[in-house]
Amino acid sequence: MPSPTSSPLQRVVVVLNPNSTGDGPANARALRDALAERTPGLPVELVETEHAGHAEQLAREHVARHPGVLVVSASGDGGYHEVVNGVVAAGRAGHEGMATVLPSGNANDHATATHGRPLVDAIAEVAAGDGRPDRMDLLEVDTGDGEPRVAHSYVGVGITPVAAAALNENDLDAVKEKLLVARAFWKYRPMTLTHDGRDVRIDSLLFANIDRMAKYAHLSDDSAPDDGRFEVLLIKHRSKLRLLAEFARVLRGRHRVESRSEPYEFRTRNPMPLQMDGEVLPVTGEATVRVRCLPLALRTVR
Repeated sequence: MPSPTSSPLQRVVVVLNPNSTGDGPANARALRDALAERTPGLPVELVETEHAGHAEQLAREHVARHPGVLVVSASGDGGYHEVVNGVVAAGRAGHEGMATVLPSGNANDHATATHGRPLVDAIAEVAAGDGRPDRMDLLEVDTGDGEPRVAHSYVGVGITPVAAAALNENDLDAVKEKLLVARAFWKYRPMTLTHDGRDVRIDSLLFANIDRMAKYAHLSDDSAPDDGRFEVLLIKHRSKLRLLAEFARVLRGRHRVESRSEPYEFRTRNPMPLQMDGEVLPVTGEATVRVRCLPLALRTVR
């Protein structure tokens, strides 16, 4: 069993949704079995969620209860979003844990952008004391309503995250993809935000911590999840045909993206949904939203 002096990793907790239609439960069991063989003596526990938001609660409780715990989310990006927020919440109370994702969703953007090897290899190396946990940036979103939340990959308002998420949730051929995007764009209505004292009518505003979104959108060649910066993609309102053309440019990675380290602040005019890693956060009208990078805020294994 790893000793406290040789490894910061003393326990693994794998969070899974037992009712998932994806590969989460099977992947969780496979990881447990592989770790039992590779790291005998390292406690590995599978815990099941019972309702929406439960993964966040479980992550917070296990980090508070067990020093040196790694919380693994056997899920897609949305489930991992909950786990990361649980680990961060525990950190605010003085309990430092670690989080990582066992990719079990449809897109798995975060894992694709950040994992360079099988997760069992990364965990086994750290558990043996031969490696150390990595640190990654997070995006913090403060809407002025309760504690700020964090995103591991992206935050967005407008049509781009909506259309990309719709593509992500469906197994489609090329024709059906185009029909789905066209339907989403036809129904979409622009929104007005206030930024730097000016009203801006937009179709999409996206903040990214990784270089891709929802399998299809390539955002930046220079983005890294540990560079202390985030990327901003803004599409001002335009005609439906021009908006479709802009979305096509986003998918090809040809849209202009601004990289910044300073916070980005805007004010809403009307209530709107704000997406964080695919999860939806409702934002009231006349709310000031502040997005900033938290450099190297998450300890992770990848």
